[in-house]
Amino acid sequence: MYDYMTPFQILDFYSILKEMKLYNQYVFEMESQMIFNKILAFFGKPNKIEKKEEQIPPAKPVQQKRRVEPTRIGELGEYKINIQLDQLPKEIRYLSDVLIKNPKSKTGYSQIDHIVITEYGLFVIETKNYYGEIKGNRNDKFWNVSNRFKMYNPLFQNYGHIKVLESILSEFKNLKFVSMISFTMRCRFGVEPELRKIHSNQLIVYDIELSEYIERKLRWFKTQFQNPLLSESDRIRIYELIRNVNITDSTIRAEHNRKTKEG
Repeated sequence: MYDYMTPFQILDFYSILKEMKLYNQYVFEMESQMIFNKILAFFGKPNKIEKKEEQIPPAKPVQQKRRVEPTRIGELGEYKINIQLDQLPKEIRYLSDVLIKNPKSKTGYSQIDHIVITEYGLFVIETKNYYGEIKGNRNDKFWNVSNRFKMYNPLFQNYGHIKVLESILSEFKNLKFVSMISFTMRCRFGVEPELRKIHSNQLIVYDIELSEYIERKLRWFKTQFQNPLLSESDRIRIYELIRNVNITDSTIRAEHNRKTKEG
């Protein structure tokens, strides 16, 4: 009978039976338990609630923080930049980690992190993995990092890269270059405000806004020039010229890195 009754009908039936006293105390207790179990089952609750023993979780082993090697940090930074550059329009070409002979360099080579080739010129990108406050102006020889140490002005460093590229690409007269220095979000800038303005050809940016700044700069170029400065064939030619002089020999690269660390 109870399988076809709603909870409210069950409760009414229970009250009627009790008032009419048609069963003895034993039957009443058995019937009460059965009715109560059916009400619980209707609402999806278990008939019995088992109390679980409180378990004390085992203590977690103390793990020492792994130290990330500087070379690995550099690789991760380069990877993040490549992700940014992949977001640019397909007609824009770029090269990464380019090593070119440079007689004026202490190591005999210049290592350029990224070169972006567009219809208005080249964006030469130097990446930095410092953290803290970066202070400096474009004409200062050294910049300050959180008053802890000094670094060589990255704009000066990138200027050397641009001069090497100019010599390689000498067949392109009046080729425009934009020098970009990319820092991680672990930094905050205390640099010359002009270096953050889009009309400048020297820009200090965060790595996560790199592609945005490049596209904004290209839009600014379009307001300054009626037509693109480089044709598609020009851009392909530039790409091939740079790729052909890029040194991929691992021994030479290792020697360059060793001399760079020695300063």
